[in-house]
Amino acid sequence: MELDREEQAILAGEFGETRRMMMEILVALGKVFDAERMIPIRSAQVSGASYKTIGEYGLEWLKGLDARAVVPAILNPVGMDRARWREMGIDEGFARKQDEIASAYERLGIHLDCTCTPYYIAITQYGDHVAWSESSAVCYANSVIGARTNREGGPSALAAAIIGKTPYYGLHLVENRRPALVFDVESPKNPDPSWYGALGYLAGKKAGNRIPFFRGIRPGRDGMKALGAAMAASGAVALFHVAGITPDARVFPFNLDGLEVVKVTEKDVRDLYKEIPVDAVAVGCPHFSAEELGEVARLLHGKTVRIPFYVFTSKSVAGSHGDLIGDIEKSGARVYSDTCMVVSPCMERYGAIMVNSGKAFAYVPNMCGGAARIGTLEECVEVATS
Repeated sequence: MELDREEQAILAGEFGETRRMMMEILVALGKVFDAERMIPIRSAQVSGASYKTIGEYGLEWLKGLDARAVVPAILNPVGMDRARWREMGIDEGFARKQDEIASAYERLGIHLDCTCTPYYIAITQYGDHVAWSESSAVCYANSVIGARTNREGGPSALAAAIIGKTPYYGLHLVENRRPALVFDVESPKNPDPSWYGALGYLAGKKAGNRIPFFRGIRPGRDGMKALGAAMAASGAVALFHVAGITPDARVFPFNLDGLEVVKVTEKDVRDLYKEIPVDAVAVGCPHFSAEELGEVARLLHGKTVRIPFYVFTSKSVAGSHGDLIGDIEKSGARVYSDTCMVVSPCMERYGAIMVNSGKAFAYVPNMCGGAARIGTLEECVEVATS
């Protein structure tokens, strides 16, 4: 890699040991992927935030760092709602460690918005270079916004936030953003976003880490969020294109000749919607948008939940829509921020969980230890209240 004079000085330790370590991480990453140079970034999103996932060793590593982010940087969900953790049934020892992790990141200049949907907070535009690490956020940034980011690990995203740069390789390069296979999809009329999540669950298993191009669907933003999040979870998709909708598909005349074509029928997707008894319902993976909060509030209006019903969203979205939160919680459902069903130990008590997300459908069995059932948001409400 070619480093400019300031980058060389950082690597030599002239700006402190922490910045030297962070630059060392970025240079090593760049060398592995044959990056020629560094590029400035607009923002960062840092994972590795829940005590459930990083544990004591991760916490100790964070405590040993001494620098601050030089670009706007947002933290991924932690293991609990930092204001309502007792209500969630979180152990006091876990809560204490989780607070230490949050404090360590705050000291490093990372904003404690604690969300997997930083695009609802950060101003990110087409063509921006960013360093995001949460898989669904990466997929959304690349695909729906048309920003440029690789699928960063927690340490490399933190390093990029502190240095303000990332190696110039992978999906930062336009030539690496071409599709590698095509999905021809038979779509129902006006499908629920959960349908796109189920489609993404199937597509991710087939695509792996390849870039898919979809024909035959017209998802809105919440549908594209669900589609990308599921593909990132069941596969390793960091970018997808939808004909006539996603920005790169509108800007670049992709040549699809010779690419593998996979046909997906409406029945293929609907077959995932198997009915099993569940102990709880959890929605908001990725975190709910304001529109999704409004829809769950409408569906729960005048009803009472009979089993635990969790709704997850970011603190910023919840703070701007207190009326919707109040309407939802009148039913007995609970809306939590800062955390999600995947990274919180609160979900490990249930043997089976119903979700409306392909991402959660992929992650719940391994991360929460229970069976997962996928359904539409309307079906989730029906099961919780019947």
